[in-house]
Order: sequence, then C-alpha cells, then structure tokens
Amino acid sequence: MQNMINLDDNSNILIRVSGRVQNVGFRFFTYQKAHKLKLVGYVRNLIDGEVEIVACGTKIQLEALIRWISLGGPSSADIKDFSVKYISPSEKYTDFSVRY
Repeated sequence: MQNMINLDDNSNILIRVSGRVQNVGFRFFTYQKAHKLKLVGYVRNLIDGEVEIVACGTKIQLEALIRWISLGGPSSADIKDFSVKYISPSEKYTDFSVRY
C-alpha cells in the first residue's frame, strides 16, 4: 500500500487570512484553537492588515484548523479570504505562540 498517506505524519502549513481580522481577538482565538488541536507554530498580525498562521501537525489536526477558518473563525472576525500552502518550516516549533 505504497500510495496511502500516513495521517500521523506531520506537515507544515502557512495560512494568510484577510478581512476584519486585526483588533478583534483573532490571534487569541486562533491560539486557543491551535492549543485545543495540539498544533505548534504561531499566529501574528502583518503590516498589510492580514494575519499569518504557521501551523505544524498531522493532516487531521491541520484540516480541523482550516475548516475552522473556512467557517469564519471567531465570531468577532469577518474573514474575506484566506490561502493555505504547505511549507518547509524555517524553524523548529515546540508550542503555539502569538507573535508581535
């Protein structure tokens, strides 16, 4: 069964979220969701008004985070668009943090 994907293998994704996502608690709620999903990485505001999320975990964990964002994330936010891409991490993460 060489074509089967191991759902336990860790992957790394970069998510960029646009809309009303700054000054509405988006980073805090993302931090809480990531901890609940046992992800590592970070969330931070970008100068252009978007939010960047780097998350590392299993396919199931990452799909749960993407699903949460696709459903609108926290109720205080108004997500207009988001993009997801798989990346190679530039550092080793041991927890999930809010970066400033």
